[in-house]
Amino acid sequence: MARILIVDDEAGIRRTLKDLMQMQGYEITEAAHGAEGLERLAEGPFDLVLCDMQMPVMDGMAFLKQARKTYPELPFIMLTAHATIERAVEATKEGAYDFVAKPPNLQHFIVAVRNALQAKKLKREHTRMSARLSRIDGDVPPLLGESQAIQRVKKLLERASPSEARILVTGEAGSGKELIAQWVHRLSDRSEAPFVAVNCAAIPSQLIESELFGHEKGSFTGAHKQHIGSFEQADGGTLFLDEVGDMSYTAQAKVLRALQESRIRRVGGSEDITVDVRVVCATNKDLQEAIQARTFRDDLFHRLAVITIESPPLRERPDDIPLLAEFFCDKLSKRNARTGKYFTKEALALLSSYPWRGNVRELHNAVERLIVLSEEDAITAEDVDLFTNPGSAPQDSVSHLMSQHSRIADFRDAAEALFLRHKMREYDGNISRMSEAIDLQRSNIYAKLKKYGIKD
Repeated sequence: MARILIVDDEAGIRRTLKDLMQMQGYEITEAAHGAEGLERLAEGPFDLVLCDMQMPVMDGMAFLKQARKTYPELPFIMLTAHATIERAVEATKEGAYDFVAKPPNLQHFIVAVRNALQAKKLKREHTRMSARLSRIDGDVPPLLGESQAIQRVKKLLERASPSEARILVTGEAGSGKELIAQWVHRLSDRSEAPFVAVNCAAIPSQLIESELFGHEKGSFTGAHKQHIGSFEQADGGTLFLDEVGDMSYTAQAKVLRALQESRIRRVGGSEDITVDVRVVCATNKDLQEAIQARTFRDDLFHRLAVITIESPPLRERPDDIPLLAEFFCDKLSKRNARTGKYFTKEALALLSSYPWRGNVRELHNAVERLIVLSEEDAITAEDVDLFTNPGSAPQDSVSHLMSQHSRIADFRDAAEALFLRHKMREYDGNISRMSEAIDLQRSNIYAKLKKYGIKD
């Protein structure tokens, strides 16, 4: 039940608003002026404040300013009998959620209250989810990165995970598709139920149906006992179908039926079993091309891809590489009994210059190799150069840039962005020194950093 504080010097207004809000199921506390309102807030917590603008002792604006210092997330709806655009703008600048003229249209007022409470709930949920995505949560690693590409993924996760919508995660091998699926589950209402992962590419086509739906004893040669399939194992939770593009056409038809009817039948069974499963899928294939080639069902695709989340390749977020490398270093140093290992600034810069065609998985393996093979605690650029072989030219090579861009304008921008990234690392973010060294005015540097999304 939401708690609302009504602050108004007119007892009749307070009584009217209190009756109206209690009819909506809210718990109400009253105050006659701003000073009393601050006392009531201290006794809180509250979910919303309905506040008059003109009051004795402490008026609404003074109360709003003072309260926002201590309770910055608390929404305010300001009320006044003397509504002007200037007062509305002033209240909004001070953080008020809404501004309502007296006497209010009751239906509109109820909607405004609901919207304010919903906005507070969404903001709190956003803060909670963002915090969880950036820390280790049980056995699920954090979704690390500050690049625009990974921020887009986090925003989609925050919005989509609490729903029941099916999600298709696309992206290259090793880019972190399963981690995204794990966070969909962890941020959903199903988080306490099972998360079951099935790699469709690793299971022979003749066994995929048994793996997904289970089988009865004696249903085929080698079926010596009953087997509970992945759909049943994930009942109430999330079923992750990795590399779903490799699933046989026959199995696709049965998965489609399971999604349509929420029922499955074990191989060799005679009865349908009801299951409650949220399905999240992943693929590194172009399913639209597979549909054209008639290797993937169009109707199944539309069932699975209600929401699509693209897992970005590591080469599109090079600024995240130092953060990932340091996280892996801390984790893998402990696992390999090499505590105390760390990367020098130059080593991180060199790691950031590689294309990492194997994406995060390749970086993870490279960090573990460096931890085991480097002799000193400090992992240097020389160690990286000696023990890391990404198999192709680094991202700052002319050949790599030429292969990535067909237009000269795009090539020029990519080269300039990489140059600025290297100089930012070289001068440790000191714009004054960098400006002098590269013979470019500070204002121009700031403009280019903003253009290319490079953090100061």
